Amino acid sequence: MQKILSWGVDGVGPIKGAEQIAAEHLESHGDPERAIARLIATHTRIVAATGFATGFGGFTVAAVTLPADVTALYASAARCAGAIAVLRGYDVRSDEVRSVIVLTLIGSAGAAVVADIGAQLGTKSALAVLKKLPGKVLIEINKKVGFRLLTKFGTKGVINLGKFVPVAGGVLGAGVNIATIRGVSQFAKHNFPAFEEEEAPTAHGVGLV
Repeated sequence: MQKILSWGVDGVGPIKGAEQIAAEHLESHGDPERAIARLIATHTRIVAATGFATGFGGFTVAAVTLPADVTALYASAARCAGAIAVLRGYDVRSDEVRSVIVLTLIGSAGAAVVADIGAQLGTKSALAVLKKLPGKVLIEINKKVGFRLLTKFGTKGVINLGKFVPVAGGVLGAGVNIATIRGVSQFAKHNFPAFEEEEAPTAHGVGLV
């Protein structure tokens, strides 16, 4: 999970991070919500391509311990969720926001994980609760999410189907990736609600106030 956050949210080498992608989309489209819509469309195209033929630049090269397509998918999903957070005025450099991004990757299951600590995703109070947690608890949240992602794509998962039936596996993999990124993006929009104008903070490099 730390690698996925590093590659997806922070960016590495030629791979742009969430803040840079958010700033570029905001500059191109002006309105934050319009920028979010285009951002989602861009990442949908990216993961569709990696699902059909794993080979999306730096993400693929960096994948050592995880299947390359799964790494590319969730690094892209983390970047998309992080950029949505930035465009909504959240600081993706904070541990609490990064934990919400991690939870967003597993969709509705993330809400169950947070519910165990007495918080509810999709509300500003969730971040307030996470801020009160010790760092070791946030690390455990990351571990739980990472385990769920690994077990989701086990030895019988659709990603491995491509080894045996290349064309069918590629089409199926692309479809799964598209559904996944769309789901993650919708949860990200829910988990990072827009601030009211009078309370909106300034996002690093974006300036939403």
